[in-house]
Amino acid sequence: MDTPRLTVCVCTHNRPTYLRACLDGLRRQSARPERFEILVVDSASAPDAAREAERLAMAGPNTRHLRVERPGVSLARNVAARCARSEWIAYIDDDAIPEPGWVRAILDAIAEPGAPALIGGRILPLWEAPLPPWWPASLRGVLSIVEHDWPGEYRTKDLPRGLEPYAANMVVNVAALLEAGGFHAAVGRYSGALLSDEEVQLAWRLQNDGRSVRYDPRIVVRHQIAAERLTPEWLLRRLYWQGASAVVTRRLMGEQAAVWRALLRRLVVAVLFAPAALVPSSSTLLIGVRWRRAYSAGFVRAALGWQAAATAERLARRAHAPVRAPGETQIAM
Repeated sequence: MDTPRLTVCVCTHNRPTYLRACLDGLRRQSARPERFEILVVDSASAPDAAREAERLAMAGPNTRHLRVERPGVSLARNVAARCARSEWIAYIDDDAIPEPGWVRAILDAIAEPGAPALIGGRILPLWEAPLPPWWPASLRGVLSIVEHDWPGEYRTKDLPRGLEPYAANMVVNVAALLEAGGFHAAVGRYSGALLSDEEVQLAWRLQNDGRSVRYDPRIVVRHQIAAERLTPEWLLRRLYWQGASAVVTRRLMGEQAAVWRALLRRLVVAVLFAPAALVPSSSTLLIGVRWRRAYSAGFVRAALGWQAAATAERLARRAHAPVRAPGETQIAM
């Protein structure tokens, strides 16, 4: 088999139905199959789901299958980078479906002179249920939706403030990724914890090291938004962990002073809005107040070393091995 130009990584955990749709999309690409390989990484799925993931992977061409025995999406992505047979790796979530020209758009982007070290793509929603009218317009991003139309360098005037890359649709130069230490295992989904921003932390590390990190709207996937996420309970839980993730990410970036500067404001919000906690979790009443309180509560607890920080530190001790994976076993090609 000729060396492919691109490795496409799909990390999956107990979601064979989503994985099937993702692989179907990858196998309908306009790019020739020999130009890219598909690498399915099973992140410690239960036995039945693991067998189905392997079967789905092996059912098509140019596909390999790996299993990582320890759970954690950051660990799985790092294993994929180590096992990639190409200079570039494209990450796509198992619940995302690539547009038919997705691989071709990536190949065009990485072939351009001065290609960046990391490229974030556009992520459009596929709703499993209608977005509720109470959902705050400013929080579409917590569903990993990116709809911006114009390319540009992240964290510059080229792009809107707050626009960030998501690993649901992201391309990285493998050498740059490994040189930077990979995805940090202190962030990234693990078990029931919704700690996130592992891709953001990687992107800003690369950018701080002088590498280009860009957004390219030509690279498009459709992200399936599960109906179970469109509830007040899920939103508040997600915002709590987003607040905690902000603290962990800033500390990993060496920005402890920024954490302390923001702490007082977050503490005031958490205290002033504390009565909102009396509203039943399933209610949409005062949702704007409640999500701000949830974010601030997660931020404060992580900053002061309580629940979320302890969770992150435990994950880091247990799983942080950016380019080594003791639990890795290769199942088949």
